Amino acid sequence: MWKRSARGRTQNWKPRPRGGARPGAEPRPPPPVVPRPADDTSWDEVASWYDALVGEKGSSYHRDIVIPGALRLLAPRPKESVLDLACGQGVFCRALHKLGVAVTGVDASERLISLARSRSSPTIRYEVADARSMAALPRQGFDAVACLLAIENIDSVGPVFAECARVLRPGGRLVLVIMHPCFRIPRQSGWGWDEGRQLQFRRVDSYLSEMKVPIQVHPGSDPGQITWTFHRPLAAYVKALASAGLLVQTLEEWPSTRVSQPGLRAQAENRARDEIPMFLALKAVSIDASAPPPTQPREPSRPSGRARMARRPRRKDGPRNKKK
Repeated sequence: MWKRSARGRTQNWKPRPRGGARPGAEPRPPPPVVPRPADDTSWDEVASWYDALVGEKGSSYHRDIVIPGALRLLAPRPKESVLDLACGQGVFCRALHKLGVAVTGVDASERLISLARSRSSPTIRYEVADARSMAALPRQGFDAVACLLAIENIDSVGPVFAECARVLRPGGRLVLVIMHPCFRIPRQSGWGWDEGRQLQFRRVDSYLSEMKVPIQVHPGSDPGQITWTFHRPLAAYVKALASAGLLVQTLEEWPSTRVSQPGLRAQAENRARDEIPMFLALKAVSIDASAPPPTQPREPSRPSGRARMARRPRRKDGPRNKKK
């Protein structure tokens, strides 16, 4: 016989497990975990961290160096159609939109695209897509493409450049800005100090070997959360561009604009920053593969020695140097 307590519940009552499962019922299986593809290097999992780092207008490097330099190289004209590849939260898209450009931004991260849409004009088109396969974008639909500080986080570059060539009109421009691959190599380069010469220098331990390097987002609080960066030598970028029909027209190297606080090493640190560039910028032009190669004007062939002698008028007074 059941007995009730002072609060009205039976003394033998036991609470049900959370989730509404009945006693004795089998527990519900957890939802399946869909693993990320091995080649998925999007920043969707670190979107909150990256948004806090870059924000709506970009970091100081974006504002002072990267965006002004990219706009100068790209030279966009009003009403041109420009694609911002790996656009993140749309910082460069908004800069282009202010110039009257028809802008499309593409990124593999749904969370970053959501942030971009929330901060941008509805006239800017945003698409979630892999930079290596942008089927939603038309062939020869853009006058220019920009990819800022992102190509080094994508594996591999060949399909990316092939897609850039596909969506660019003949003569279209591609502008890439990357961390300088000669001097900014994760875990393989860094600053050093020569005490005898009172000189700051840049140490490079490895350069020609291509590497996949994990970067910890929160080394202290969450060391397991990482992004990936892919080091490639400069020649690898130039060859991949040429293979896609994109010929490098301009190469620029941009130093940091930061200045050290006054101190014993300030002058040496500032000089080192001015001399050793932080960023590399490339401008390539799309070549129409279907067009015949330009013909080079032929130089008029020089006549042979005998032909020249035959055409030379003979002297009336006989042969030269005739001895008397």
